[in-house]
Amino acid sequence: MIAAFSSKVAIFSIWSYWRAVSEARQPGLFDDQPDLSPWEIEAANDQLIAEVVFNRPLDTVYRYIVPDEFRELIQPGQRVRVPFGRGNSSTLGFCVRTHVGGTPGKRLKSLAEICDREPLLSQSMLDLTEWIAGRYLSGWGQVLESVIPAGVKRQAGTREIVFYRAADSLPDIDTLKLPSKQHAVLNLLLQSDDPMRVDELTAAAGCGVSPIDSLKKKNFIIPERRRVSTHSIGGEIATRQEDLKLNSEQSAALQEILKVLRESRHETLLLHGVTGSGKTEVYIQAIREVISYGRQAIVLVPEISLTPQTIRRFRARFDSVAVLHSHLSDSDRHWHWQQIASGDVQVVVGARSAVFAPVPHLGLIVIDEEHETTFKQQSVPRYHAREVARERARRDNIPLILGTATPTLETLKRTMDGEDRRIVLKERVEQRPLPPVSIVDIRNDPFIQRRHSLGRAMTNAIQVALKAGGQGILFLNLRGYSPVLWCGKCKGVTCPDCDVSLTWHKDRSRLVCHSCDFEMESPERCPTCHQPGLRLIGTGTQRLEAEVINKFPAARIARMDSDSMRKPGSHDEVLERFREHEIDLLLGTQMIAKGLDFPNVTLVGVIDADTLLYQPDLRAGERTFHLISQVAGRTGRGDKQGRVLVQTLNPDEPIIQFAAHHDFDGFAKYELKQRKVMQAPPFQSMARVILRALDERIVQAESQRICQLLRERIQAGNRPIRVLGPAPAPILRLRKYFRYHFQLTSPEQQQIEEVWREFVPTMKLAAEVDMVIDMDPVDLR
Repeated sequence: MIAAFSSKVAIFSIWSYWRAVSEARQPGLFDDQPDLSPWEIEAANDQLIAEVVFNRPLDTVYRYIVPDEFRELIQPGQRVRVPFGRGNSSTLGFCVRTHVGGTPGKRLKSLAEICDREPLLSQSMLDLTEWIAGRYLSGWGQVLESVIPAGVKRQAGTREIVFYRAADSLPDIDTLKLPSKQHAVLNLLLQSDDPMRVDELTAAAGCGVSPIDSLKKKNFIIPERRRVSTHSIGGEIATRQEDLKLNSEQSAALQEILKVLRESRHETLLLHGVTGSGKTEVYIQAIREVISYGRQAIVLVPEISLTPQTIRRFRARFDSVAVLHSHLSDSDRHWHWQQIASGDVQVVVGARSAVFAPVPHLGLIVIDEEHETTFKQQSVPRYHAREVARERARRDNIPLILGTATPTLETLKRTMDGEDRRIVLKERVEQRPLPPVSIVDIRNDPFIQRRHSLGRAMTNAIQVALKAGGQGILFLNLRGYSPVLWCGKCKGVTCPDCDVSLTWHKDRSRLVCHSCDFEMESPERCPTCHQPGLRLIGTGTQRLEAEVINKFPAARIARMDSDSMRKPGSHDEVLERFREHEIDLLLGTQMIAKGLDFPNVTLVGVIDADTLLYQPDLRAGERTFHLISQVAGRTGRGDKQGRVLVQTLNPDEPIIQFAAHHDFDGFAKYELKQRKVMQAPPFQSMARVILRALDERIVQAESQRICQLLRERIQAGNRPIRVLGPAPAPILRLRKYFRYHFQLTSPEQQQIEEVWREFVPTMKLAAEVDMVIDMDPVDLR
């Protein structure tokens, strides 16, 4: 009786413990797992558990039992296949942690397969991706899916090869009665320190594969499958260069950076140098110090067009430079990833995603042109490479250098608040002057009135530059031939799926939507009102190119935009021809406006400075100032004096005036004052929420409901958060979906994160509506 009673008490105690833990657990955390009976709990305590996340917008981490055959193989950072949901569908996920001991109260499912031999990410990178998921309000699995290149996941450029080694316990081979060929094979493997491939064995033993098969059947040799690279990358061999002599400003800046490096501490340093001040040379000599410690560096650049010249410059100084950007093939990217992970690379150069490079001994991160919006990812997870780099540098206790001539106001504010340190380079190298900038009022220009793109002053300036043997850069931030097909009655002809004007592309003889890539032939009558007499209005880069060719028939001309630069390597080819003065005039969009260094450029022309200025975007003025300042900095970088002409319909606009006078401090003071009044970034943190649906009435009603619920929650919790909106997005209809948006602002970013994570599980979004949230948005269209 006593034994039976004791047994019942024990069972009751286990049951009570299970009830307590079940009630205390996070709601929904293990809803995919069936309940565990009380008498099964104790047996679960010795189980190895894998925590798994999926490529879904979920915070949830799911737990699975690791079968005994996988216990020695499973590691965090590997992909695994598991049963998921009520139907136990086979689903790919990422193992992020392992631990011993089951989950009280639940019978866990078992892991079905390990998909990777080795982890795809180190523990430190797993921790960083978990931070990104929290910071940018996305699923951890979504972040992992994004940061690991597809070529790495598929092991592109490799194949599986069988190697052979001698069995661990063998009798003396002299006592074995083996045929001579088998004896030779076995003897080779015993003498080799490493397993050997079949082709190596047959060549060295002078035999075919039959002796190898016979030894394998006798269990005297053991096959091992290994994945080896079949890829060979041929990079150009750069001419070696010595370090350049620094001027006093550069030397002082370098010493500031080296002090932080030598003290082995983290600090973010803003290297704020005017265009042509020699920031890149400062980076290079700082990286040389890092390499002397046996460590590596990551250098991020904003445009693929800048990558070739940056790679060339770094390969002329360092022994091993790897490249990571989106225009690489999967095979190339996997090859570079492997080289980086092995520690054989000194410098990694690449665009935004290179911030995730698996550098084992990272010593420094550099972000060149830190102001560029291309460092912000526009799809889930919507991270900003600058902030990820800041966090990675903080965790690794290393410096982060942000280099630019025109810092973002967010970065500038950090230096003003003492969080970061600003190092200023006021002078160009060799004391070259900044180019004079002339603002050209084209409101009454006779050429413009005749529908030319180049005004009279710009046309004359190009003639003078070409006659003197100089080169010119013409900047226009509109692709295509003409951005509007105009109907006198209905106005512009728009995309049927987007509220965007269709752009005429002469090379394709098609109207194209630059938002969704819809194409159609140019109609003879308006598609809406059927009136004839449609006219092409405005100028894009194709139309500008046609005009330049017509006006300067002897000049050698090239156009750089996303339409003309589709072929791999085309950026580098055109820029190299321009460098060698095989091209006289280079025209294009913002890919020619930054980072390029050509000493023979004596003229820069900004064709329409107002293109970006009046867009419905918080950062329109800042973006305009950056672009004009950056493109102006492409001239006067050699022995010849340069000049800049800025065509505008608004010559008195303060932003254009500040850019013309190279007055960043004046611009920053002016713009910060406006932002402070608006309670906008950088004085407040911001998140933008976009809802979309095929029916405008549904998305409008849902956005109003969501905002009302959110305001009530914020008010109940007395949170310092404002909800602005909802309102139709500036581009109301995009890819057939109607879009409404609202903004959350707060002095404390963490407040937005916390309230959003609390709110999302309770809001019950309508099934017809999609929703995304963008922390720290840089584009509000």
